Amino acid sequence: MINKVVPDAQAALAGVADGMTLMLGGFGLCGIPENAIAELLRLGVRDLTCISNNAGVDDFGIGKLLQTKQVRKMISSYVGENAEFERQLLSGELEVELIPQGTLAERCRAGGAGIPAFYTPAGYGTEVGEGKESREFNGKMYLLETALRADFALVKAWRGDTAGNLIYRGTARNFNPMMATAGVITVAEVEELVPAGELDPNQIHTPGIFVQRIFQGQAYEKRIEQRTVSQIQRI
Repeated sequence: MINKVVPDAQAALAGVADGMTLMLGGFGLCGIPENAIAELLRLGVRDLTCISNNAGVDDFGIGKLLQTKQVRKMISSYVGENAEFERQLLSGELEVELIPQGTLAERCRAGGAGIPAFYTPAGYGTEVGEGKESREFNGKMYLLETALRADFALVKAWRGDTAGNLIYRGTARNFNPMMATAGVITVAEVEELVPAGELDPNQIHTPGIFVQRIFQGQAYEKRIEQRTVSQIQRI
């Protein structure tokens, strides 16, 4: 039986180096690879290109890597919760490629599927389309978008087995599955690691064939970006 388990984040991220392109799964702060990000901080690798739905918040997630100036370029779809990101963008310290959210997801999925490029109507006639090839299909204009790949894809799952099969939970399923397919090396950290054969095959979101390394994550904070609490009126 194939066993892809490594002992910890340090072993899982062996080989990560300056100048690499990384995909980091999650949606907002949900389902982000907290242990892997902590290891990137410890390693101190620099000049990274990070592909992620968002840039975290100032003191959590990718926001920590921005604070230590380890990120050279962000490829994202939403960055509105991070003041340090805004400062670095406006000062010219950080390269940024903002992509419509659906386009970002499809560029990652295409990278994992071996599709080099595709046409989408999103962004045509806006700044998003500047410098990109366009073409008309059935009377509608489309932009040519290229696939995204990464040296390392860092994802986080709810449950995983020793063969690398993964199950995500809730919103964590938004970007993790397609990023897991698009890394040269895919590293998965999980909340619960079980023996191969214990997961229901019908519930698996990422087959183990896409995962090279898997480890049991620890001490997840699972922060919430903006907590909204309703007030109960007593009668």
